[in-house]
Amino acid sequence: MDMDPQQREDQQFGQFITGSPTATQDEKTMGMLAHLGAIAGLVVGAGFLGWAVPLFLMLTKGKESSFVRAHAVESLNFQITCAIGMAVSAVLLCALGLGVITGGIIILGSLVLSVIAGLKANDGELYRYPVNIRLVK
Repeated sequence: MDMDPQQREDQQFGQFITGSPTATQDEKTMGMLAHLGAIAGLVVGAGFLGWAVPLFLMLTKGKESSFVRAHAVESLNFQITCAIGMAVSAVLLCALGLGVITGGIIILGSLVLSVIAGLKANDGELYRYPVNIRLVK
């Protein structure tokens, strides 16, 4: 059974809220919030709540828009990856004293990559973090 290219694309990427092939401004804003909200969650939650905003957007707005879901899932996976990296840094701090250096690199990288991802989402582009363990599908 052969599909035409449009059906294949719709099946792969889904439809946006309006059914149009491009994201609406609301979807772009929600995609951006999935990434930048993670930074806010880290600041407000003392470094532990970076996953909260992407998870909330994935569970609410992700049902309506594949664009928002894609950005929320990518951001959530990145926050999980950063949490694992920070746990490894804590072990390295206790064992070898290197945790300060690796933790600083993870924090700086997380901030920079989250801002880049937020800007790409606001431009209507899908973004994949270069270093990411993709646990959530």
